[in-house]
Amino acid sequence: MALRLVQVNFKARDDPALGRFWAEALGWGVSSEGPGVTNVEPVGFVWPDPAAVCVDVVTVPDPETVKYRVHIDLATTSAAHQTDLVARLKELGATPADVGQGDVPWTVLADPEGNVFCVLEPREIYRDTGPIAAIVVDCADPRAMARFWGEAMDWTLHEVTDDQAVLRSAKGVGPYLEFLRTPGVTTVWNRVHLDLLPYRGDDQAAEVARLQALGATLADVGQGDVSWIVLADPEGNEFCVIAPA
Repeated sequence: MALRLVQVNFKARDDPALGRFWAEALGWGVSSEGPGVTNVEPVGFVWPDPAAVCVDVVTVPDPETVKYRVHIDLATTSAAHQTDLVARLKELGATPADVGQGDVPWTVLADPEGNVFCVLEPREIYRDTGPIAAIVVDCADPRAMARFWGEAMDWTLHEVTDDQAVLRSAKGVGPYLEFLRTPGVTTVWNRVHLDLLPYRGDDQAAEVARLQALGATLADVGQGDVSWIVLADPEGNEFCVIAPA
């Protein structure tokens, strides 16, 4: 039994507008499975595939803008690419963001709804990830998060220290999932969260029970009667276990 990380879920006031921004940012296409949901994924992509972690944008009546614990890092291949990408993102509506990063080689931006993300300087490790280099989660204890998420998913643990834990699909493709030790992590309802998918033939309820045994707890974010199950990891980060494809 194992789960796959298949998409990053953004809550939005205007899902078509934010979906268009991220599609342009990533060079991907957009579609919709229904009102209030915009799907962003590579053109020609057959979901699910570990070669990409897709982006789902879902409308909710929530105007709050804070620095949430989950964000995306974008990859670049050269200094010129980084400069051009930052300029293009600003033209699309991104704005510079200060989260106390100081003098760093990456650029911190906020999307049109205030979600912070980073445009990284070229790094060899991200050469083959696609446009999303990593999904980054702020946390208090990377080692504990590595234990939970390493058991939760079929991804491979590449690195774990007191400051960072790094996982990637066992197939060696797509973005990394990184847990960074961050002082002053607060518990707020995340507008950005992860969606996990059981393999075909696996039982959603059994996977949820397994996660609870690992330390996850059921979470109520007002989801109502839906097909997915909302949980929180041991540090309170909400995530969803969606029904098997």
